[in-house]
Amino acid sequence: MAGAVSPAPAWHEADADGAVEQLYAAHWRSLVRLSYLLVRDLGTAEEVVQDAFVAVHGRWNGIRDPQSALAYLRRAVVNGSRSRLRHLKVVRTHAERQPVPDAVRGADEAVLESARRASVLEALARLPRRQREVIALRYYVDLSEAEIAETLGISRGAVKSHASRGAASLREALAHHLTDPGEALHD
Repeated sequence: MAGAVSPAPAWHEADADGAVEQLYAAHWRSLVRLSYLLVRDLGTAEEVVQDAFVAVHGRWNGIRDPQSALAYLRRAVVNGSRSRLRHLKVVRTHAERQPVPDAVRGADEAVLESARRASVLEALARLPRRQREVIALRYYVDLSEAEIAETLGISRGAVKSHASRGAASLREALAHHLTDPGEALHD
C-alpha cells in the first residue's frame, strides 16, 4: 500500500499495565543508573525509579501523548532524586557523622579502577545540582540536548551552559586522574 503509515510501537496502544511493563523492561536500568549518579546509593536509586513507574502507571490515562511517557519518567526520576537528596541532607544534619576512611590504593588494577570511579562520583557530587543533572543525563544516559532540556524543563542553551561548566569543573577536579602516571617517573 502506497503511503501507508507504519504502526506505533505496541506499548503505545496498550493499557496502563502493559505499557508500563514494556517501559519498565526497556528503561529500568538506565533510569536506575541516572538516579544512582544523582543520589549515590543503589537502594535509594531503585526506590526512586520504582516510585516514578508507580506514578506513571497511576497517571497513564492522563498522559496525552504516550510517546512522552519516557520523558515523564526521566523527569520523575530526577525530581525524586532531588527530593531524596534534600531528605538525606536533613537526616545527615541531625545524625552523627561517621568518618569516611581514605581510599586505599593497591597495585591491583581493579582497586585503582574502583578508586577512579569513586573519585569521579565524588567530583560529580560536588557539582551544583543542575550541572550534576545535566552531566548525568548527557554522559551516562546519553540524551541529546533537546531531551535533557525537556527532562529538566530548561532551555537548550541552559543545557549547553550547565554541561560546559560541569565538564570544566570535572576536568579540573579529576586532573590528577587524566595525566599519564608514567610521566611522574620520568621527572
